[in-house]
Amino acid sequence: MRVILRAMIPTIAGNKMVKDPNFLKTIEDFTKKFNCEVAYFTEVNGNRTRVFILDLPSSVMIQAIVEPLFQEFDTNVEIHPAMNLDD
Repeated sequence: MRVILRAMIPTIAGNKMVKDPNFLKTIEDFTKKFNCEVAYFTEVNGNRTRVFILDLPSSVMIQAIVEPLFQEFDTNVEIHPAMNLDD
């Protein structure tokens, strides 16, 4: 099941997050651990936002993916099923 995951961090908390020397390593670890197809970084409603496209083998994995994001920097997380033309 392919999903789009958006993790939105309020700007002040997001500013602290990107100053953390481990920030890039954390992102790299997340994308490798969950085999993200792509990761984008953007703004949504004034919040720093990370957008990941993942292909989940099972919906059981959703909690393992979103829970660490909920725990950091007051992050709001959305996860949406998505399809490409082949689907």
